[in-house]
Amino acid sequence: MANRKLHIKKGDMVYVNSGESKGQKGRVLEIIVEDERAIVEGVNLVSKHTKPNAKTPQGGIVKMEAPIHISNLMVIDPANGKPSRIGRRKNAEGKNVRYAKKSGEELK
Repeated sequence: MANRKLHIKKGDMVYVNSGESKGQKGRVLEIIVEDERAIVEGVNLVSKHTKPNAKTPQGGIVKMEAPIHISNLMVIDPANGKPSRIGRRKNAEGKNVRYAKKSGEELK
């Protein structure tokens, strides 16, 4: 479906800028590239009904993170802790790196 570069990666700290979880921050646990969605720790929680199994012997209702579209996420600038847009440029070694447009600081 989509074959474009995504502005977020697994492990990034992100800010949710729209939707039910607006204003929340969290770490990206997983990226679903084909759907352009991400699972963010503690964000977009849903209740899932589970049957008893080896992992959850009791069963019942479990709160878990649901995927959120990446257009609703902004990477948090490491310099000032605020959401920032992301750009790409070559560093001193000629390698492409992501940087925060707000402060110009390079992202890991």
